[in-house]
Amino acid sequence: MTGRPRRSSGPGAPGDRPRADVAAVLATLRDRASDETLAQMGPRYGIHAEESLGVPMAAMKQIARDLGRDHALAAELWATAIYEARIVAALVDEPDLVTVEQMDRWCADFDNWALCDTVCFSLFDRAPRAWTRLEPWARDDREFVRRAAFALLWSLALHDTAAADAQFVEGLALLEQYADDERPLVTKSMSMSLRAVGRRNPFLQDAVHATAERLAERDSRPASRIGRTALREMS
Repeated sequence: MTGRPRRSSGPGAPGDRPRADVAAVLATLRDRASDETLAQMGPRYGIHAEESLGVPMAAMKQIARDLGRDHALAAELWATAIYEARIVAALVDEPDLVTVEQMDRWCADFDNWALCDTVCFSLFDRAPRAWTRLEPWARDDREFVRRAAFALLWSLALHDTAAADAQFVEGLALLEQYADDERPLVTKSMSMSLRAVGRRNPFLQDAVHATAERLAERDSRPASRIGRTALREMS
């Protein structure tokens, strides 16, 4: 935990309005769904979910804003296993109430990059124990669990203004350790986290440059590609 300011519940806090019903939220999602959006999810955006309705992201964000923060509702929405309901769950959950157990449980349910990244960028990076999940998720061989480790590092680099440089140096070491992973959805999150860490300050820029040089020289196609791309962008 870094002690950074937490995102407040805001005017949409549960105490400010009647508690939403899961059935009502699902009805609203279905009302905003379209066959066209559903058909485009895989071919256009690469979002492949076991169960989805076809609701645009902008509509999901608006629904979440209307609902306000509600930790209990988030858990119920997540339990539906519907992609759009889980996106809304991430947007309405209360970061300070998110436990390590919840993070591990939800992470194990990730089945596409959009759900993984939305949860990491909208919720997990603000949870009190966010930094504790990088190492265990990075060593987990499941595709979207490992992606989550580096999506979370990427998000923390952008949002955790109070984090110490040493925490990001440790994150870079994890990236270097697992950079041989050949799955594009994993290496993409590694590349993006590398860039984000390097933009924080000159010290971390130097650390990223050194990491990228070692990766570029490695006898591993994915690691070498990550390193070369980072060096090209930094130059």
